[in-house]
Amino acid sequence: MRATRQARPRQGKSGTLGVLSGFVRSTASHTVIVLDLICNQEHRFEAWFASSTAFEDQQARGLVECPHCGSHQLRRLPSAPYVQRSSASQPSAPEARPDPRQVLHKLMEAVRQSAQNSEDVGQRFAEEARKIHYGDAEDRAIRGQSRPEEIRSLLDEGIPVLPVPPDKTDLH
Repeated sequence: MRATRQARPRQGKSGTLGVLSGFVRSTASHTVIVLDLICNQEHRFEAWFASSTAFEDQQARGLVECPHCGSHQLRRLPSAPYVQRSSASQPSAPEARPDPRQVLHKLMEAVRQSAQNSEDVGQRFAEEARKIHYGDAEDRAIRGQSRPEEIRSLLDEGIPVLPVPPDKTDLH
């Protein structure tokens, strides 16, 4: 399978990575504001604070930083307010859950389709996966055969691989 690397965003010392934008959020015990911020390197991000005063205080003490580059030179961006229309939210209708067998079937089809669109390196799978992972070969999707202990070794090295059971037509 294809070996990939993923970059992880740095979380600032203030721990203020947020996922909602530009509104006040009430929970059972707290009210927080979500601010849209931008650093001097033009990285945009969101942060949660107890109040505008709390943000200003933390910023003045150097506790708020950009999660991408660590810059402390930040400014607020304009954001749309959130207005809660009622204090009691109406329970939503339960979502229909998909049949797990259908989900598994679709997942296996997608994995097999991906495998069909990859280069078959046969018994050289472990060797080629290592070359790709360490930058000694071009980054590409590969498939092949490997012994279970080789797969464990690849995983131990941090090389992501996915064993794929053969399709009915692939059985010899």
